[in-house]
Amino acid sequence: MHAVVLGTGMIGTTVVRELAKYQNIEKVTAVDGVKENVDKCLLVADNPKVNGHVTDLQTEKDIYNVLKDADIGIACLPHSLSLTAINAAIAAKCNLVDLVGSKYEEKIKLDNRAKQAEVIIVPGCGVAPGITNFLAAKGIEMLDEADEAVMICGGIPRHPLPPLWYQVVFRLESVMGLYTRPALAAENGKLISLPPLSGLELMNFPEPVGECEAVITDAHSAAYTLKDKVKKLYEKTVRYSGHWSKMAVLAELGYLDKEIIEVDGNPVSPARFTEKILEPKLRGKSNEDITVLRVVVKGKRDGMSTSYTWEMVDFYDHERNITSMAKTTAIPAMLVANWIVNGRIKEKGIIPVEKIMIGERFDPFISELNEYGIDLRFQEKHY
Repeated sequence: MHAVVLGTGMIGTTVVRELAKYQNIEKVTAVDGVKENVDKCLLVADNPKVNGHVTDLQTEKDIYNVLKDADIGIACLPHSLSLTAINAAIAAKCNLVDLVGSKYEEKIKLDNRAKQAEVIIVPGCGVAPGITNFLAAKGIEMLDEADEAVMICGGIPRHPLPPLWYQVVFRLESVMGLYTRPALAAENGKLISLPPLSGLELMNFPEPVGECEAVITDAHSAAYTLKDKVKKLYEKTVRYSGHWSKMAVLAELGYLDKEIIEVDGNPVSPARFTEKILEPKLRGKSNEDITVLRVVVKGKRDGMSTSYTWEMVDFYDHERNITSMAKTTAIPAMLVANWIVNGRIKEKGIIPVEKIMIGERFDPFISELNEYGIDLRFQEKHY
């Protein structure tokens, strides 16, 4: 089997290294537009089955050319290239696991094309969206009547610094949208749109994390696929206490606006200006991070009020020398890709992970995540 990994940042490199260890994977091609990224990936993977390929990945044709001879692709690309990668994979008749969960409404329109090409496309297959989605789906499946599902996740620094108590481990541009985009959720079988930074809530996680706060952010595909199975569904993103309120002030003052303004005769985007100022202040003094996750599903089972909770507090992976966020994002995508090439996932079309890793597949997949150090603790309560 031949796998192609699109993008060789920290996540893509992790996917390459771990996927190449499987006997059934005969060849892994690591593709990036920057030669230095590919060279570093090959060095980290240190596996004769891995080869590098440097090419632009900005157009459907670019991506088609590297996927046309592959059995599976894993897209570790920016949000802006997600739909491009999916269209290219369908044209190349290549299965694809995509880390990006945004624009699900546009992606699902490609379902018939994917089925005709006899491929499966799995969008939003990381930690959130990804793990959080199929945990919510499993909780709903276990109940007779589901009232509420809340998917909570966030990447936070191990050693937070003032004033924002946050550091960027990937692209700042992908984080900025959390402060300005309306959040998609579901209530009573309908999709709803909530203002950015809605639903501020204090919560605690086990030490050394302690007190945090979370706001409602986009629920991506889960809002569409689970809205008829639960009365209320939300996703929330976690930061240390104080972070969201400070960013809300910047948003209220217009510092996150995208509309161009004129400053001394020069056109300026307030959002881009703010990004440039914030980026160096959000780098932190250490790459060590923590990923926190909590999925809570409430409802009734056998006539009793019941809640199911999965929780994870994951730390920087010193053995692999990667961030926790990279590990918890890369490993689910890598495992799903391997399940596809192994024939353990036979569905075709555009199918998000919450429609795949439920039923009899759930426990084996959880076990495999655990083998890679992703430890999800489960608790059941009756009240």
